[in-house]
Amino acid sequence: MIGRGLRAPIKFTFVGIANTLTGLFSIYLCKGPLGFGDVIANACGYSIGLALSFILNRGWTFRHSGPLLPAFVRFLVVFILAYLSNLATVLVAINLLEVNSYLAQASGVVPYSVIVFFGSRHFAFGPATAKVN
Repeated sequence: MIGRGLRAPIKFTFVGIANTLTGLFSIYLCKGPLGFGDVIANACGYSIGLALSFILNRGWTFRHSGPLLPAFVRFLVVFILAYLSNLATVLVAINLLEVNSYLAQASGVVPYSVIVFFGSRHFAFGPATAKVN
């Protein structure tokens, strides 16, 4: 049996895998066949991921039962901070470290995921408005 403290991180991991695969697929589709540059492709992928992440994390991972709009606004703040961290990581990897842009896009997932998990857990879908797992 999984303890209560581990349920949210495990659920978040599953949501994150789905979100990461969807987001990276979208980024690579935008970069490859659609011919978009790195910044636009990254923005497209993370915009799609924003919607998927909010829906799945609100309803399943954190079981938030509070009002939708305030939760979305808080989640959007978390997302913006996470996205800016992601984008900085990607651009540093490409421009300063000369990492392949596809690998750089994947490396940006790490800071993004950490910020989204803790920001969602403690701010966007905080315990004051969450159902018990």
